[in-house]
Amino acid sequence: MNVFEASTPLERRHQAFAQIGTQRIAITGASGFVGTRLGSFLETGGHAVWPLVRREAGAHEISWDPARGQLDLEGLEGADAVVHLAGESIAGGRWTPARKAAILESRVEGTRLLAEGLAKLRRAPSVLVCASAIGYYGSRADAVLTEDSAPGTGFLSEVCQAWEAAAEPARQAGIRVVHLRTGVVLSARGGALAQMILPFTMGVGGVIGGGRQWMSWIGFDDLIGAIHHALFTEALRGPVNATAPQPVTNAEFTRILGKVLGRPTLFPLPAPVVRLMFGELGDALLLQGARVLPTKLQATGFTFRQPDLEAALRSELGR
Repeated sequence: MNVFEASTPLERRHQAFAQIGTQRIAITGASGFVGTRLGSFLETGGHAVWPLVRREAGAHEISWDPARGQLDLEGLEGADAVVHLAGESIAGGRWTPARKAAILESRVEGTRLLAEGLAKLRRAPSVLVCASAIGYYGSRADAVLTEDSAPGTGFLSEVCQAWEAAAEPARQAGIRVVHLRTGVVLSARGGALAQMILPFTMGVGGVIGGGRQWMSWIGFDDLIGAIHHALFTEALRGPVNATAPQPVTNAEFTRILGKVLGRPTLFPLPAPVVRLMFGELGDALLLQGARVLPTKLQATGFTFRQPDLEAALRSELGR
């Protein structure tokens, strides 16, 4: 598609960077729900997307196996940019010691392998955009957090700190590295929202815990736009918060989601029940929160298409 014939708001984002020309962009985690959407979007702008795959690589694919420390450096030669999304799901089950070790290892070792490999290339890419998360900040009550805020405490914060540090070899090699600290992604295709829809639709959704914990969220299309913006905005480097400019409390999120779905929200999920059902994972992801603002994105001219929660939910859910 010619970028000047873009037909949707998301596709029109290509126009802002049309002067850069088409790029060859390698993506890890390309088959995930974010990676799939990102790859399709980048192709609408004429870019060549090269997924990194753990199976035998086919045409326009690059082989890698982080668990075995294997990466096809020749396949990466000539990549203009890399987006690193791969990693064990944080919300895929209770945090047993083995699962926590797998979460940490998948993020740290995979990122280190990629960063060290990129540093060895004859022609390194200009930018590496690495997924990270607002878990970096820990649980901070009502404090307003920006990219300059100190890290928090707890398992998620420790993971995010180690995850971001693992990309240091790429930065030292002169590659512009962006750590995209993503909030709760609003997508009916996966993530937290997809898991919330069924109980709310059945009329058994409600406030979690006290409801005062902050939820820093981002619309799915805005997340794709933020990754695209990070790829082509030279001024962006280091941590970048990928959250909408209007975070809400869990109580407010619950009220608005119930309104959009047209369902009651009368069944709270008390904190002791959350801890009994989910253990440490429930405490970290459901009962704690952080009030995070996208300071760097806004300072570099990024425009949120979905800054309002109700509008974002209606857009994603077709309501």
